[in-house]
Amino acid sequence: MIYITLICAGGLSTSIMVNKMKDAAKKKNIEVEINAMASTAFASYKKPTDVLLLGPQINYLYDEIVREYGAKGIKISVINMMDYGMMNGEKVLDTALQLLDKSE
Repeated sequence: MIYITLICAGGLSTSIMVNKMKDAAKKKNIEVEINAMASTAFASYKKPTDVLLLGPQINYLYDEIVREYGAKGIKISVINMMDYGMMNGEKVLDTALQLLDKSE
């Protein structure tokens, strides 16, 4: 099981992305748990996270998030603005999987 968490300013648009990513994962027979939330909620989030993806609108938080969670083994990236705008769940899922491949 791969655990992916998406964070953004409010969590609403990333919720749509989560559904697109889940659809893509199902087509590829990949077991994932994908959740979305506001960036402020992640600090109290208790479930595991292998990959943390930031919505493009909060890319200014990237360095802070890496300092806070990168040492915990969480792979962190900002979602490509074009993929996010097009709600391309397959490309965003591929990005998350590539982050994991580079770490193994």
